[in-house]
Amino acid sequence: MQELKLEEILKTCDHTLLKQEATWEQIRALCDEGIRYGTASVCIPPSFVARAKEYVGEQLAICTVIGFPNGYATTGVKVFETTEAVADGADEIDMVINIGWVKEGRYDAVEEEIKAIRAACRGRILKVIIETCLLTEEEKIRMCRTVTRSGADFIKTSTGFSTAGATREDVALFAEHVGSQVQIKAAGGIASLQDAEDFIKLGATRLGTSRLVKIAKEMENGNP
Repeated sequence: MQELKLEEILKTCDHTLLKQEATWEQIRALCDEGIRYGTASVCIPPSFVARAKEYVGEQLAICTVIGFPNGYATTGVKVFETTEAVADGADEIDMVINIGWVKEGRYDAVEEEIKAIRAACRGRILKVIIETCLLTEEEKIRMCRTVTRSGADFIKTSTGFSTAGATREDVALFAEHVGSQVQIKAAGGIASLQDAEDFIKLGATRLGTSRLVKIAKEMENGNP
């Protein structure tokens, strides 16, 4: 595969700000950058979705997170969060699985929860965060199969809030084991254009990061 252009990489990027201390001024700036640099979406906290959607209209997709970052809220709470986010204007939903259920081998329960959230999405894109750094290889493979059966659109590596983010090995593992209709999102720790290009070459079609837009701005200012 030939080297990807920065503009092509940015089109795969969910430009992200999920820090606890995020303010509306920062979210608005994130949206402005997302529009300017043509990112796939901005990924923001649920409390900002309605305001952000009103601000950007149809210029940019709004993504938000459900059950974030720990994933152990009840299914009912996650479904309510999703319903509210969709009503507020969210175009994409990134949910965190119940990792404890995976550790208990309750893959059927995980699948049913994903399906319930998928129904609440009402046709919006659903990405399933499995937090790879907390799972064994066998658990990751089982989750690839579970996400495939659930009908979700994406499997996603990480929240960025646990012990590690995306790895090349995990994205390659996903590519080998998910169904053909499931796309891959790498998130957490994507710090360079080389990281981004490597993940895309391995099969990721989305990248969760804020660093790539920062790199683009630095390059514009003559600081490669």
